[in-house]
Amino acid sequence: MFANTLYSGTLTGLTIAIVLMTGLYFIALRPKRLSWKEVGVKSFSKKYWRKIPIWLLITIILSVAVLLLTSLLGNSADNSKTESLQQNINLFTILIGIISAGVVSPVYEEIFYRGFIHRWLRVRLGMNWGIVISSLLFTIAHFPTLNAMPVNFINGVMFAWVYEKTGSVIPGMIVHGVFNIIAVLLTVTG
Repeated sequence: MFANTLYSGTLTGLTIAIVLMTGLYFIALRPKRLSWKEVGVKSFSKKYWRKIPIWLLITIILSVAVLLLTSLLGNSADNSKTESLQQNINLFTILIGIISAGVVSPVYEEIFYRGFIHRWLRVRLGMNWGIVISSLLFTIAHFPTLNAMPVNFINGVMFAWVYEKTGSVIPGMIVHGVFNIIAVLLTVTG
């Protein structure tokens, strides 16, 4: 099982999610008797529901533009994650990809990078620096997929901006999750 990079990568991602969320709870929230609302896990205004598809479309357009620009420098869309998914395409591996990239990652990444890191930086450095630095940290966390890092940075900026607009990490989770699911489906069909 661990010889397969898809399975080992998924298990690694799940482990990271558990460690980060547990650490966040026991180090930052529980000692100060704070709830998950403090890191953006809360409802948001209904008016933003119709903006979520627009934010998704903007995220896709910006990501494609960045991929096209970096391809002029010799960048490719393929990386170890796409290769591991393409090695053995079947319903099970597609479901693993969708659950991992489309559900688990967006949930913990939005809580940690936007709800916690961005919020912490914003209070200390202001909104713009909070967005830039949290997006850089989000990008670095996706190492070693170097070719995807420019897209990760743009997405980090977009997700932080969505968090700023709504005051909740949930819309960013939705945009992030759908974006990643589309990427998984393009990977298995391409």
